Amino acid sequence: MTAIWKLEADLVEGTPFEPGSHHDVIVVGAGVTGLSTALMLARDGHDVAVLDAGEVANLATGSNTGKLSLLQGSTLSTLRRHHPARLVRAYADANRDGVEWLLGFADSAGVPYSHRTAYSYAQTPDGAECVDAEWDAAAEAGLPLRRVAADELDGSVPMTAAVALDDQVAIDPQRLAVALARAFLAAGGTLHTGARVTRVHVVPKPRVWTPQGSASADRVVLATAAPITDRGLYFAKVRGLRSSCVAFTFDGPVPEGLYLSVDGATKSIRSITPDDGPADIAQLIVGGNGFPVGRAESPQAAIDDLVRWTRAHFPGAEPVAQWSAQDYQSHDLMPFVGAMPRSLGRIRFATGYAKWGLSNGPAAALRLTAEIERVPWRERPEWMRVIATRVTVPADLARGGVENLRIGWEAASGWAGAQAVPTPVRRPAEGEGVVANRGGHPVGISTVDGTTRAVSAVCTHLGGVLSWNDAERSWDCPLHASRFAPDGTRIEGPAVCDLARLPRVRGEEREEHDDEEHAAPVGSVEREVHSSPIAASSAG
Repeated sequence: MTAIWKLEADLVEGTPFEPGSHHDVIVVGAGVTGLSTALMLARDGHDVAVLDAGEVANLATGSNTGKLSLLQGSTLSTLRRHHPARLVRAYADANRDGVEWLLGFADSAGVPYSHRTAYSYAQTPDGAECVDAEWDAAAEAGLPLRRVAADELDGSVPMTAAVALDDQVAIDPQRLAVALARAFLAAGGTLHTGARVTRVHVVPKPRVWTPQGSASADRVVLATAAPITDRGLYFAKVRGLRSSCVAFTFDGPVPEGLYLSVDGATKSIRSITPDDGPADIAQLIVGGNGFPVGRAESPQAAIDDLVRWTRAHFPGAEPVAQWSAQDYQSHDLMPFVGAMPRSLGRIRFATGYAKWGLSNGPAAALRLTAEIERVPWRERPEWMRVIATRVTVPADLARGGVENLRIGWEAASGWAGAQAVPTPVRRPAEGEGVVANRGGHPVGISTVDGTTRAVSAVCTHLGGVLSWNDAERSWDCPLHASRFAPDGTRIEGPAVCDLARLPRVRGEEREEHDDEEHAAPVGSVEREVHSSPIAASSAG
């Protein structure tokens, strides 16, 4: 699954990691938050290194819809339901400053984009109340929303009511991230791609560890979506969410605005123009149908539903790319940004953007930079102080309690479900995976690209039993949203260790004649297999 933005994307070459090096600041993560922070600091004269396990914009940044908007579905009204108006205004102001900084950079770097009108719309009459609530919350936050007249509602999709915010932006997020990386390098920064950070230490001085060795810094910024350290227990203060997108070719007229529904199964719609994406490949993007990581019976079914929905409303549309992205929502609905607890102020992080990273990411970078450079509070924007001193309210605690009860249920049911499927098992068909019980331990068996592998199906973070993602062919954790490739390699999430790869165990093939054609061992049938102890998280 490859995002439309990456099909013709340029790459930025990093330099080999240098074990033993020291920098003023090490930023972990080459997405919009990490690169924006690194660029700000490098331009202010700091020696900054960015490390990423993959390439630039490898995960969420390179896989979103490319919407840069202050109207974010029902975000403001959801915040306002349980928080004071000043906090909602601070959130809007933070996003406004993030957008302004990012567009200022895009203009200076020659990254094109298009101005659009953003719409929050109701799909059914019952959703009109949500639209009204967003109107009220936006007015308190100082956003110039307007009611949408009936003749402005797009007839291609079911809309019963909507509010609009003019002069928002559509942009190619991959092109933007590449430009950020190049500007960072031009400012004297150091970029190490393919350098996966597995541990972070604070004393005697901050140090990050990779399989190639370690490097030290005066400050470390974790811009990894989910912090890769358990300090502060932020993995338990957010929930991981995935949503999918499908890009289509379409010969007919496409909506000009940026649309996001506020009721029912979410539908996000935007067109692609030459100024904001690869319009020669696709002309329409439809996203939505999100779900908590690891808890969907079939992520591919959610994508198939997007395709059916689009074909129903845009007859003749043909899918050319499909992909998914992951982000985290905090239980108090506001991003967490700042110093990591028990880090002596030496480690900072950002998480909890709730799928609005293109505006929240640079806003977080502005705050992180101000903190690292010790800018006096009187010289910082008011929103930084309001957000930094916000108070947890009972509704926040209730959301966190419900989520952690669900996590407990997922943990117990995952182990019980694995025990109910003893080996031997039939070899999974192409693209399928199954969790089975080998000697009391859950084992994940999958077949991808003709190769059947077996790995430990226990997440290396806190021991949740993994589930198979049939869309992305990955093992996903329903507890705290860590994800792993079929061979056990860690992809993302709070886990830092790979899954143990398990060897073939003789005698676990099925013996029944009817199954002989499909039977396979519950061990790997790769030519090369690796046996290792069940790994545990070593983040500290």
